[in-house]
Amino acid sequence: MLKLKLVTAVAVLLATGQAYSSSQSIHGIWMRGDGNARVRIAACGPSLCATNVWIRDTSGGEEVGDRLVMTVAPDDRGRLAGTAFDPKRDLTYSIRIDIGETGLVTRGCILGGLLCRSIDWSRAGN
Repeated sequence: MLKLKLVTAVAVLLATGQAYSSSQSIHGIWMRGDGNARVRIAACGPSLCATNVWIRDTSGGEEVGDRLVMTVAPDDRGRLAGTAFDPKRDLTYSIRIDIGETGLVTRGCILGGLLCRSIDWSRAGN
C-alpha cells in the first residue's frame, strides 16, 4: 500500500529559505496534523529536506531519519510547487505547499495526479 507521508510531501520544499506566500519561514520543526510525526525542514544543498525527527508509531514504516528531498519554486498563486523525492521508497511525488501564519498544508500526488493526499502541519518550534 502506497502512503504519502508528510516527509514525502515536505521533501519537495527546498528551493528557497522563505515561503513566497507568507512572511513566515518554512525552515524549522513541524508537527503533522495526526500527531504521529515531527519533521525538520532545512536546506540540504540546493534543495529543501524534510527529515523525521520524531515518530510516535513506527508500525506504518516511518522512522526517525527518513527524509524527503524537495525541489520547489513559487507558483502563480504564491505557493511552493515542484517535486519531492523519497529515497527510502525510491518514489518521486509532485508536491504543493501552502504556507500560512501558523501552519502549512502539503499536497503530494503520484500517478500523474490520480492519487493525492493533503496533510496539515503546525509549527512545533525552530
